[in-house]
Order: sequence, then structure tokens, then C-alpha cells
Amino acid sequence: MDLILDFPVLLVIIVILALIFDYINGFHDAANSIATIVATKVLTPFQAVLWAAFFNFAAYFIAKAGAGFAVGNTIAKTVHEDFITLEVILAGLIAAITWNLLTWKLGIPSSSSHTLIGGFMGAALMHAWMEYQTFEHVINVAKVLPIFLFIFLAPFIGMLMAYIITLAILWICRRTNPHKADKWFKKLQLVSSALFSLGHGANDAQKVMGIIGAAVISYHLSLPAEANDVYQAMDASLRFDYFVDHYEWVPITSFIFIALGTLSGGWKIVKTMGSKITKVTPLEGVAAETAGAFTLFLTEKLGIPVSTTHTITGAIIGVGITKRISAVRWGVTISLLWAWILTIPVSALFAALVYWVVSLI
Repeated sequence: MDLILDFPVLLVIIVILALIFDYINGFHDAANSIATIVATKVLTPFQAVLWAAFFNFAAYFIAKAGAGFAVGNTIAKTVHEDFITLEVILAGLIAAITWNLLTWKLGIPSSSSHTLIGGFMGAALMHAWMEYQTFEHVINVAKVLPIFLFIFLAPFIGMLMAYIITLAILWICRRTNPHKADKWFKKLQLVSSALFSLGHGANDAQKVMGIIGAAVISYHLSLPAEANDVYQAMDASLRFDYFVDHYEWVPITSFIFIALGTLSGGWKIVKTMGSKITKVTPLEGVAAETAGAFTLFLTEKLGIPVSTTHTITGAIIGVGITKRISAVRWGVTISLLWAWILTIPVSALFAALVYWVVSLI
């Protein structure tokens, strides 16, 4: 708990901005876990955000109990340590917050994860060019490549799983009274929505942990050699774990802020996710949320930060195509795809510009 006493002003500002981003991430992505449950009228919007916020925070205890913080570790290591400075992280956060607010205002369900990653990398690349006139060895390709691959794989896995789960449910319930089945699936949707909210909390709160961790580690590595700092003497692979163990308030605060953000909702995106892609029934809501939760738990186990937005969108498309291909509004889906593809490069370019401005101050 020695944070404020030990940290310089810039690092404190970065921590505050990171938590602001965490909060914005919560209300920006609230739609991911509640869109289908609101669209099917299982819960009112207010009840739905309370439900999602509770399980967003509850994910902390699962991670603490043994699931770990592998996603946060990955985020902290997307850029090589030699090119991480407090100014780089500051510029990346400003860019990520701006892009998130813009897409929220426009009702575009873009990825908060990829916004943060793009901003971090863009600012680091600008720093490397301004200081060393090179882009070589700035990005940790081994960490970043799986993130780029899962821009496409996460929605595809979500779509495939939702398609299979929907067909399996339809076959199992083929002789069940439709009205009775509908009542059961409305109850089951509470469970599937909770599972997806757990996945969302564990995935997205860790990204802010990763950024704060990268900032703390960078600060310690910049200290004079005579400071005899423990981070400098430690193997690079162990630094993030050491950070988590010694700043226990960071994980719990990250989960609290994403839960508070979820309580604020994000109704424009709820409308897009819950009704504009395809019309969703309680049965299909259960299938989509279960498929999305499975995908998030899988990627968290692998330590790959993915977009919960991409994941649940793919799952919603998966349940739509079980009816017929035309049931999916492909015009809306293609617009979302463009937003996904552009998020990382646009965030990176904006962060590079912000870093350039910051470096002039």
C-alpha cells in the first residue's frame, strides 16, 4: 500500500487515467453481457447492469483463487521493456480513452482491448523512432501475433460454438412444449449471462492491470543503479508476478472500476448488439452467451487478451445463421467488421500523435 508515497506525479496520473479507462471500458462493453438478456426481456436494463456488474467484480475472486492474471501479463509485455516509458503509457491511455468515448458516442461496439493495445504500441513506436530512429524490436511479436490472430479467431470460435450449441438445444428440445421451453430458457439466460460477465470481467479488468504493471515496472527500471531496486535485479519474466503480489490493491481496484463502469450502462451499443444484428430469443440468448463465455474462458487460460465485443458479436451471428443466412443483418455486421479492423491502427496512429505532442511539452 505504499503507492502514493513511492510514485512520482506522472505515474500517479497514469494510474488514475488507467482506472478511468477501466471505468469507460465497463460502460462501453456493458452491452456485451446484457444486450441479449435485455433484448429478450428477461431483465430490465437496470436489473441487467446490476447483474452484469456483480459478476464482473466476482471474476476477481476466481482469478485470485487460482485462474491467475495471465492476460494482464501479456498486455504488460506487448512492447519490449527498453521502449516503455511513462510518457509512452500516458500517450497510449489518452488515445485509448478518446477512441473508446468516440465509438461509444457513435454506438459502435469496437474493442476496448484492441484500443488499449493499439495505443500502447503506437506510442512506443513513435518513442523508438524519435529517440533511436528505428522501429526494430519495439513490439514483442510473440505476444502480439496471437492477439492479431484472435481478432478473427475469437468471433469465429464464438460463432461456431453458438451455432453448434443452438442446433444441439433445438434437437434436445424438439418435443418440448414451446411455451414451457421459453420459460426455462429465460431462467437459464440468467446463468449464461452471469458466465459471460465473469469472462468479461476477468478478461478486460486484467488489461488495465497490465498497463499499470508496465508503468510501475518501467518506473523502477528507470531508477539509478545505486537505488538497488529489486525489479532491476529480477529476471524480466518474473517482474509482473512480483508487481501483482506486492500491489494487491491494483487487481481488486481494476475489477471494482470495470464493475462500476458496467453499472453506468451503454444503451446505444445495447441496441446494436441486441437487435440490429439479428432478432434473439431466450433460447438463442443462452446459446450466444454460453458460446461467448466458453471462448473467453479458453483465451484467458491461454493468456490471450481478446475482444469481448468481437466474441459475443460472433456468437450472436452464430445463432442467427441457424435460422437462415438472411436472418443476420450483414450490412450492420460488415460495418462492425470495419470498426474492428481499424481500431488498432487508428488507435496506434492517434497515440503516436499524442506521444509526439507530449514529448514537446
